[in-house]
Amino acid sequence: MHTPPPFLMTATDESGSGGAPGTVRPTIVLVHGAWADSSSWSPVVERLLAAGFPVRSIANPLQGLDTDTAYLLSHLAAIPGPIVLVGHSYGGAVISNIDPSAYDITALVYVAAFIPLKGEAVGQLAAQSSTPLPLLSVEVDGGAEVTIDPAGFRAAFAGDLDETSAANLAVAQRPANVRAVSEPSVNEAFRSVPTWALVTRQDHAIDVDLQRMMSGRVDARVTEVDASHAVMLSRPDAVADLITQAAR
Repeated sequence: MHTPPPFLMTATDESGSGGAPGTVRPTIVLVHGAWADSSSWSPVVERLLAAGFPVRSIANPLQGLDTDTAYLLSHLAAIPGPIVLVGHSYGGAVISNIDPSAYDITALVYVAAFIPLKGEAVGQLAAQSSTPLPLLSVEVDGGAEVTIDPAGFRAAFAGDLDETSAANLAVAQRPANVRAVSEPSVNEAFRSVPTWALVTRQDHAIDVDLQRMMSGRVDARVTEVDASHAVMLSRPDAVADLITQAAR
C-alpha cells in the first residue's frame, strides 16, 4: 500500500509531547512572507516533522492580500482535522485575513509578523517602522513588484545570518506585488482563535516596538528572542518550540 509523504500524514501523539496521548496532532500550516519562499521554513519543518507533526509549507503567491488569502483557503479546505496556522512577516496578515469559522483552526502563530486589524493595510503598519526598507520596484503586468535591494538585504532582513547565507537569500528573494501592502484586511481571525506571537528584538524589517504593539492589542501570548527578521533561519528552535506550544 502506498504511504503518503510525511507532510501529508496525520500523526497521533504516542509520546505525550504536542498533545495528549492518543490525540490527533494538528497539521502545522506555514505561510511565508514577502522576499522569502516556502524553503525559508526548512529548518523549522525539520524540527516539526521530527516531533511528529504533519506540516504544510504553503507557497504564498505574494500577489495581494485578497488573492493570497483565497489561495491559502483553497489549501486549508483540503486538510482534514485541526490546523495551526503560522505566518511570518506579511504571512501574518494573510493568516489574520481568513474567516476561521469554516475550518478547524486551533491556534494562530505570528512569527516576526504583521497583525493588521480589520480595515488596516500592511503598508500602514510598515510605515510605523523607524527605518524604511531599501526597496527596488519593477513594473509588471498587473502592477509593480518590489524586492529588497541586495546591497541592503542582510542589514534589513537577515543580520544574524552569515554573509554568504544572507547573500544567497538576497539573490533568491521573491518579489511582492504592491497590492500585498495596499489591500486592507477584512477579517480578524485572532478574535476567535488562541494566538501566539514571536517578537524579534533585532529586527530591522518590522521594528520591535511595532511588533509588541500589534501582538499586545490582539492579546497574543508573546515570546521575545534576540533575532533578526529571518528568525526561522537563525533561531529555528525558538520558532519550532513556540509552534509546539500553540499546538498542544
